[in-house]
Amino acid sequence: MSELGARASGQGRIFQTSGDQYIQEHHHHYGAGAGGPLFGREGGPSAGGSGPAAPDSVRIPLVGRPPGILRDRRELRALLSAAVAGPGGEVHVVHGMGGCGKTALAYWLFTDAVREHGRVGFWVNASERMSLRAGMLAVAGDRGASSGELAAAAAGQRAAADVAWHYLGRSAEPWLLVLDNADDPAVLEEGAWLRAGGQGTVLVTTRHATSPLWHTPGTRLHALGVLPLDDAAQVLCDLAPGAGDLRSARKVAARLDGLPLALTLAGSHLARPLLESWSMDEYERKLDEESTVIVDRGAMGYGGGQSRHLVSRTWQLSLDALAGQGLSEATTVLRLLSFLAAGPVPLSLLAPLARGEIAATGLQLALPPERLEAALRGLLDHSLAELVEAEGVRCVQAHGVLLDSVAAGISDAQRECLAEVAGGLLETALPERGDVSPESRRRLALLAPHGSRLLETAPGERSAALGVRLVRQVYETADYGAAMALSRAVADRTRALLGEDHPVALDARDVVGRALFRVGRYEESETVHRQVLARREALLGPDDPDTLRSCAGLHRPLDLLDRDEEAEHWLRRAIEGMRRVLGEDSPETLYTWTSLPEVLSQLGRERECDAELALLIPACERALPADHLTLVMARHMQAYALWQFGRFAEAEPVARRVLDDRMRIVGPDNRFTFAARGLLAEIVHGLGRHAEAIALVSRVVEDSDRVLGPEHPIVNHYSATLARYRTEPGAP
Repeated sequence: MSELGARASGQGRIFQTSGDQYIQEHHHHYGAGAGGPLFGREGGPSAGGSGPAAPDSVRIPLVGRPPGILRDRRELRALLSAAVAGPGGEVHVVHGMGGCGKTALAYWLFTDAVREHGRVGFWVNASERMSLRAGMLAVAGDRGASSGELAAAAAGQRAAADVAWHYLGRSAEPWLLVLDNADDPAVLEEGAWLRAGGQGTVLVTTRHATSPLWHTPGTRLHALGVLPLDDAAQVLCDLAPGAGDLRSARKVAARLDGLPLALTLAGSHLARPLLESWSMDEYERKLDEESTVIVDRGAMGYGGGQSRHLVSRTWQLSLDALAGQGLSEATTVLRLLSFLAAGPVPLSLLAPLARGEIAATGLQLALPPERLEAALRGLLDHSLAELVEAEGVRCVQAHGVLLDSVAAGISDAQRECLAEVAGGLLETALPERGDVSPESRRRLALLAPHGSRLLETAPGERSAALGVRLVRQVYETADYGAAMALSRAVADRTRALLGEDHPVALDARDVVGRALFRVGRYEESETVHRQVLARREALLGPDDPDTLRSCAGLHRPLDLLDRDEEAEHWLRRAIEGMRRVLGEDSPETLYTWTSLPEVLSQLGRERECDAELALLIPACERALPADHLTLVMARHMQAYALWQFGRFAEAEPVARRVLDDRMRIVGPDNRFTFAARGLLAEIVHGLGRHAEAIALVSRVVEDSDRVLGPEHPIVNHYSATLARYRTEPGAP
């Protein structure tokens, strides 16, 4: 992945670029239905295929098996139903312990809003920064945002939340937006994602009851507890009508404290046609034989230190029953899932196990490949997991409270082996470096939470390296906002785990420095790059490739801070070192070299600049394909340098070729295309063709305003340029 930047320089104040960005439009796909094999050709979309147009995935609730009947919650349901039927403009926050039925309530309201009130429904997983950003940008796309606007928001050129709420606010149809599992309110607060507006109603579900974010004007807070005893008993009768009467169900419900998650697990167990079927009375006796408790860690972390003890014997009884059916591997699979996040786990991530490509062997940890699908089916049958569809991909998902409980019972010997398998699966699932296709972006959005979780559940050098690789690949897709948040979190954990001088910790900090540059925080980027460079040089030596990459990384914020002499020093050192270490024709060497003509032209050193271009362009043409973005960038810098030196006639044909290349390769709504068109405008203006220059800049203003928003510096720059052109002598 290449770098990019914007620069104002010279009297013309043309915004220029210093690297390449790969932008891809999001497409959403849907795989096969829940039936059929879990692993196989019908298990999901084909790799790399764009497929037919389909509704955005945010139109579908992220719920695998919705509740058939929602018991109790009558007053809250009436209140929320009235809210979605009303004029909109409200935010409703439903809070409660994990497993109390918040998502089930949200699903009911979503269905009610769409079917009964004609609202457009949007469902966004708010548990992680990446899933929230991806979901909200998909909402913006659904409401009319262009691919260019979405790409600009992902790249940090425009506030992503502003784009989403701009289009929600101008929606012609009333809507309901569900932000599910917002258990860390900071995820919503950091990007100003939680707002009220227009004809819409927002519903947030969370374990966190005390965040100041919930106490803003237009926000209403609702507590959701466990079910009353009679309603809890009726849930058991709904799920397993043949297992006993209401009196027996009341006894089991009391033992399960009325918690909907525990009731669902118990009811699913009782409803299964087992070799030895149990009545509700027998199930209650089994609960009494060996009772254990679990702690709702989410409530502890986000509820002012309060904890709630819940009966966990339900899931163990279900696993015991599956083992009795010859499916002891179900326990292994559930333990493996507990090392990952509670969000959707793509079935493709588990597929290497089914194909025998990753072995799960060890102390009490045998998982033959041919048994994986049967084990998953068992978990699904007992409601210990569910099939969901996320980003157009079929996934398996288990409840976070259940996973926390299972994880707490894993022995040290099992933990080491499971961590090894989980890490291997995640490594295998990651896209290839350099793959920035829509398929790759979707896959990274799904895998990022699992990489972060693995760093917590299996801390070590391997999980840290995996986390850093993941955030670097997110950065390389030009989703700089997500990369900024993820890289800082991973860098902090990695530094605490391995020490600040460990190469993996330095890699993490390097991504932070690059992401800071991307979001326009140049002074902070310079500081981080200097720190990483100093440590790499001391530990790895001056000619290590990573040291040289830090030199190149440092030159970028210096260049944008108008410290061109320093920028040249570090850039030359990077280029010269890469030529020795990586080779003169290495794509990375050539890419780094493309920045030098820009720096030299800004310093006014025409002869040196001409000499570098005379070598750079042929080198790129010799070593790279004709449409390679590094070659396009080299020509872009050539046109820029010629313009800087006032050689407009020489610059024009080069600039026109660059604009044609940009339009063909990255499209009209990319900021490199804006820069190429703006540069051509300055060149033809220099040739005295004022009408043509005005037409070119007018197009840049129109396109950049639509994509980046009216407040963006690039829009302001070209608007000022247009005003200047129109008031000059000789203007039409």
